[in-house]
Amino acid sequence: MMAHWLFKSEPSTWSWQQQKQRGAAGEEWDGVRNYQARNNMRAMKQGDRGFFYHSQDGKEIVGIVEVCAEAHPDSTTDDPRWECVDIRAVADMPKPVTLEAIKQNPKLADMVLVNNSRLSVQPVADDEWAEICRMGGLDRVP
Repeated sequence: MMAHWLFKSEPSTWSWQQQKQRGAAGEEWDGVRNYQARNNMRAMKQGDRGFFYHSQDGKEIVGIVEVCAEAHPDSTTDDPRWECVDIRAVADMPKPVTLEAIKQNPKLADMVLVNNSRLSVQPVADDEWAEICRMGGLDRVP
């Protein structure tokens, strides 16, 4: 069973454009220093899908990524507590889905993004995934 996730990044630090440029090799989702976010990455399996969310500037879901390497030591630290996954870009969101639109949709009222907006890596329920894909103009849910 594939799980769904949301990865938040400030576009000035790591943008969707940069993620797409990494191609099939993907990129390590490094630098996460929050236990809950790290534990979410530890739960990820290869092939899981996630939303790529621009935080701070934009506050919108702009793309879909896939986990291409399961949890491993974060290369940006020697501290063994911190692990990360690798993700690769799969598809652009035809129409970016804003945080405002998500908050206004009653079907998404329980979403982690609405209730714990600071968490940088978070789970997304299957029905939330389908609803956001619909809002973003995707004909079929990837």
